[in-house]
This record gives sequence, structure tokens and C-alpha cells, in this order.
Amino acid sequence: MSDPRNLQSDYMHFAKYGAGASYGLASSGVKDAVWSDVHWSLDDLALHGPNAGGYMPLREIIAARFGIDAECVTMPGGGCSFSNHLALATLVAPGDEVLVEAPTYELLVDQLGYLQADIRRFTRSAEDGWRLDAERVAAAITPKTKLVVLTNLHNPSSALASPAEVAAVAEAAAKVGARVMVDEVYLELMFKDGRAFTNFRPNGNVIVTSSLTKAYGVTGLRCGWILAPAPVAERMSRLNDLYGVHAPHVSERMAVVAFERLERLRARATALIDTNRAAYREIMGAHPALAQTVYDQGTTVFPRLLNGEDGDQLFARLRRDFDTSLVPGRFFGAPDHVRIGLGGDPAMTREGLNRLAEALA
Repeated sequence: MSDPRNLQSDYMHFAKYGAGASYGLASSGVKDAVWSDVHWSLDDLALHGPNAGGYMPLREIIAARFGIDAECVTMPGGGCSFSNHLALATLVAPGDEVLVEAPTYELLVDQLGYLQADIRRFTRSAEDGWRLDAERVAAAITPKTKLVVLTNLHNPSSALASPAEVAAVAEAAAKVGARVMVDEVYLELMFKDGRAFTNFRPNGNVIVTSSLTKAYGVTGLRCGWILAPAPVAERMSRLNDLYGVHAPHVSERMAVVAFERLERLRARATALIDTNRAAYREIMGAHPALAQTVYDQGTTVFPRLLNGEDGDQLFARLRRDFDTSLVPGRFFGAPDHVRIGLGGDPAMTREGLNRLAEALA
């Protein structure tokens, strides 16, 4: 008998095994930091410690950062991707109607397929700058809708939804008793003054996921979190007991130090992204083979191809002839687009953009 669940993610398989090239423009995160970027010491490390339900000092840092109670913070120990999975698995039962933006991060849709949700879509339009249109979302909500799923910054375009726009979506969802889940992992890129903000409210219907991974280059820590009303957070923690016992404590201890050094990590990330965005605008910004919006924030650009190729054809040709990679738009439900990352090494990124321009020419 066939299994009705989705049991794989084509995008994640591509990201792990299929996107390698000398000039990699496929990653959406900031270039990996090294030990000296954070100034960890051996005294910061411990293999074991009291971390049932997540290391409390780490939960308290996140809670204080967003002005909420630590009971609203769940630390599943697997980055934002696993935080998304745990949140969705808690909120969605088989057959539940879930409304998801299009285009969006494929893994969110794949996870909902695994959970056997009834997936419905609403469009974020390129012609509208990928804006989150609350009226369009409200028109797509039905009495059966249980959850609305968003990304902010929008993945793949880096468009920023304002608090008012997200609040309007939450208000529309609340009218039918639905919740809203927002993946805010790229919103971390907006905290350049050190002041963090979120769309989560302890008494509201918005659940938020995020991590340190994309914005700060500390991928290996897998420091992801979920912000949810305390009773929902407790349900998530109990469900997580089925997935694992404890998060790696050494990573939790290192994440505490990373939070203490965020100003340093943020300055490093900003320098990389600003340099690469300037190079993108110089080399690709007015390229006649692309239709695009290039934002002042985020690590990704999502142009539409005007040269007759789809994203997979361009990717194959780039890999074969130019040793360069990007992400075909098929993974976001937009095959005539590609996603280009701006968080890598500046010299590598510039050369990759030059090779992309040559390929498009």
C-alpha cells in the first residue's frame, strides 16, 4: 500500500548535494563564521548540562531579547528548519486546510505534505514587488482554514512585510479561528541597530520561528527557536519528546556566547552583504535578460529570466560551462525565476556574478 505522506524534499536534497560549484551563488545564508569571528574559548564549552526542554539561559536570552516570558520560547535543537517542522506538526492535523504563500520556501510545503495537510496557495506577485497583500490573503481564507504560513523576509525575494501587514493577515485569520505562522529567520538581518523585533505577541494568534543560522554565519550551532503562546509552546515541547531527548548541549553553550557577540557577528555579516549587493547592482542590476526587484535588505534576489531559458536550464549551463551555481526557481514554484545569494565571500560572489552575466549574454 502506498504511503500518502510526502517523504522527501527535493530542494533540501539539491541544497545538500546538488548545488556545489567553485562560484556558489546558491546559498541564502551569510558565509560561515570561524572560531576567531566569535572569540569562543574552551571555558565557554561543556558537553553536558541541565537542558531538558532547552538550556534555560539560552531560552532566557531569547525571551529577554523579544520582551516575552521564557515559557513562550521552545528550543527544539535543529535550526529554523526543524523549528518549522515542530511548529507545523503541533499546529496541523491530517486534512487541515493550510494557506501558504506562493512563491515560498519549498521545505515548508514539503513539511505540510508530510503532515498530510490540505495545502491551498495565495500569490505574492512579482509585479507588486512580492508585497504581502493582506486583502489577497483574507480573500483566500475560508471557514476551514486552520493556519496561514508566511516568510518574512520573504524567501526567495527578500521583500519585507510590515508589522501592520502581518497584523492584518492575523486579524483575518482570527475571524475563522486560524493561526498564522511566520518564518522570521531572515528578519534577523534587519536588526542592524541591535534592537530585535518580532510579529509574535504572547496573547495573539501568530507563531514565529527563527534562528541564528542565516544572518550570522553560525550554521553549525543549529540554534533555532519557536515563539508561541505558553500553552502552545508546552504542546510543542511535549511533541518534541517524540523526536529527540536533548539538544546538543555544547551547541547551546556556544549559542549563548554567540548571542553575547551578536554585534560583532552582525557587523561582519553587514559588511559581506552590503559589498555583495553593491556588486550585484553594478553587474546584474540593469541586465536586459532579467526582470527583478533588488531590495536594500536580505541575502537573496529572485529575478525572472527573459532569455527563453527556465531556471533549471540556466543552472545546468552555469554549472557545466562556468563552474557557477544558483537555485532554480522551480524549487519555489516559479520555474522562470532563479534565486541568487548575496551572503558569500565578496571576491567569490563578484566572480560568480561576472560569470552569470557572461552566461546570460
